[in-house]
Formats: sequence, C-alpha cells, structure tokens
Amino acid sequence: MSASPAGAPVAEAIDRIARQDGGRLLSNLVGSLRDLQLAEDSLQDALESALVHWNRNGLPASPAAWLMQVARRKAIDRLRRSANFRAKSAEIAHLIEMEKQSAAADEPDQIGDERLKLIFACCHPALDRKTCVALTLRSVCGLKTEEIADAFLDAHEAMAQRLVRARHKIAKAGIAYEVPGQDGWATRLESVLAVIYLIFNEGYASAGDRHIRADLCDEAIRLGRLLTELQPGEPEIEGLLSLMLLHHARRAARIGAAGEILTLETQDRSLWDRAGIREGVALVERALQRGRPGAYQLQAAIIAVHAETPSFAETDWQQIALLYGELARTADNPVYELNRIVALSYVEGPVAALARLRPIAMALVQYQPFYAVQADLFARAGQPDQARLAYRRAIDLSQSDSERRFLSGCLEALPGGPAGT
Repeated sequence: MSASPAGAPVAEAIDRIARQDGGRLLSNLVGSLRDLQLAEDSLQDALESALVHWNRNGLPASPAAWLMQVARRKAIDRLRRSANFRAKSAEIAHLIEMEKQSAAADEPDQIGDERLKLIFACCHPALDRKTCVALTLRSVCGLKTEEIADAFLDAHEAMAQRLVRARHKIAKAGIAYEVPGQDGWATRLESVLAVIYLIFNEGYASAGDRHIRADLCDEAIRLGRLLTELQPGEPEIEGLLSLMLLHHARRAARIGAAGEILTLETQDRSLWDRAGIREGVALVERALQRGRPGAYQLQAAIIAVHAETPSFAETDWQQIALLYGELARTADNPVYELNRIVALSYVEGPVAALARLRPIAMALVQYQPFYAVQADLFARAGQPDQARLAYRRAIDLSQSDSERRFLSGCLEALPGGPAGT
C-alpha cells in the first residue's frame, strides 16, 4: 500500500478512479457475471469498501485491480445470500476460480473487448435509442445519472427510473453480452456508432473545468479501431474512426496557456498531430471510395478539409458548405444546416448568413451553439447590440464552465463592452 497523496482525500481519489476506470471495471464484471445489475451493485460495494480500507491503509499500488478483486468477492457474497443460491452455484464456482488468477488479469487494460460487448447489449433493439445512449453513458463511460439527465435536459429522478427500467428489461429479455453475428450487426450498428461518438464527444464536452477527458476520447478511438477489425470494409465505421482521429489530432491546440478555449481560427496548427491527420485522411478517402457515403464519412471529410489547410484564411469554405449540404441530405437535422450557414458566412458574408438562420431558429431554440453562431455573425456584421443579446442567451444555455468563460470573453470584446454604450 502507498500513502494517499498529500491534499488529496481518499474520497476524491476514489471518485477520480471510479470516473476514469469505472466503465472498464463494470464491463469486465458484466463479462464475468452476465448480470448488469449484480455487476453495478458489486462494484458499488467495492467502492464503499475502498473508502474504509484506503482511509485506514492508504491507496493500493493498483487501485483498479484492488477494486476488481473486491467487487468479485462482493458478487460472490451477494450470490450466496440470494434466494436461488443453489441455482447460482456454478456462477459462484466460476467467480472463485477467477479469484485465483493473477492480479494482472484484473488490470483495466487487459479486458479485451468486454466494453464493446456491453455497448452492443446496451444498444439492443428492445431498447429505444435514448435509453441505449443513456444506459451506455452510465454503464460504459461511468457518467453519473445526474450528468446524463442534464445532458438530455431530463429530471434526475426520471432518468434514474429510465435506467432502472432498462436494466430490468435487459435481465428479463435475457439479452446476451456479446458482439452479435452478421445478422445482428445491421439492427444495432447505427446505435453503436452513435454511442461511441457520444463517448468521444463527452471527452470534450464534460461540464466543469476539465476541458478534455482524454480517457473517454482514447477509449472511443480504441472501440472504433476494434469495430474496424470486427467488420472490415464497413465505410461508416471507417468514417467514424476517421472523424474521431481528425478531431483528436487538434487536441494539443484547443486550449490556451491560461486554460482558455481556442477556436479553429486562433489555434496554432503546428501543434496538430500530423500522424493522426494522415491516418484520418487516409481512412475517410478509403471509405468514400466504397461509394456508400454516410453521415460519419461526410463529417470526417469536412474535418479533413480543415486539417489539410495550412491556415484559417486559406480554408475552402465553398467545399465545406457543399459537404454540409450533402450531410443535410442524409438526415433531417437542423444542426447540419447551421454549420453549412457558418461556412457560407465566409463566402457570402455575415448579413446573408443571418438571413439564412431565420428558417431554422425555432428548431434550435434551446440549442446553445445556435446563439453563439448568431452572436458571432451579428458581431461580424457590425451589430454589437444584437450580438450582446445572442451571447447572453448562449451563456445562459451553456453547461460548461470553460464555454461560459469563452462566451463571456467574446461578450466583453464587443465595442462598448458587455453593457454597451
């Protein structure tokens, strides 16, 4: 055992470890137990035990391995106390045998594709799309129920009940924890891809002062790579992996020295990961050559245009607008049109772009980026009073501290400051 770091209480350390490794630990437990509720309960028992033992003895050398071993023991205890103990004897024997294995096997990096199996279970056709996403964010990513509820703009209790019903439905339907065969891919792949991309985006969108959760981004990319191995030649899988790689290639340039958000225009492009860009561009080019363009491929193509452009001033906005137009034809999504309007604003000017915003305004009335775009267009059009109103609305809708600081800085930079003249 090692002593807890100075100034870092054990409770905070446990919370950090649970957030970073909880999803991987839970996936591994589900792989052993084949029971999501039992796995979650056993992991929670282990976390509670950690609070007692680590306060007394300090943090173990490998906290994740300690939690896995204790969670398995807690699962055995729960099974022994259950009413159908005799029917569970085979599971108990299996868990006891796993307890005899080396601690190295319990490291989160050794769990293979257990997380992917759990994602496929969470994305079963028996569950609606919103439930699939919420359950995956809770079980695979380790997000708190309150965080998921806030992301969906739902009441906390309503989201908690949704997750409880989903777990019961998985248990009652006997949904298998496995990557399906070819016949099962078509019905789940769209949801699985959406969930993996949400995991990636959560790495950048987590509320609070942490701008980038690299663990979530890296895990989403790892899952994307695993999918390409399981289903080679599937263009939308390649498109998603390309999209994530190209976004992540800019991570070192996204945050300034003072912790401020840097826009695409102000980023130092020499900090971009050129190896990641080359891999991402090659992937999307290969995917598009298959002749089945989809939403992820088109989004990756847009990011590739930015990634291969030497400077913001040299951006081919016409090409980006055309790609967003193609993207809008794949789905009725006003966000795609919003992004097309942003691109066109650098071709036609901000006044024309403001006129283009009007038809989609009602569809995006609660969408924070709409007001951020509107504010920027008003500012570029020389209308600071209108820009102030839009920036204030964007700040009110923002769920990220760093985003609010960025928007407040834009508001203060307007002629006359935030209050006007």
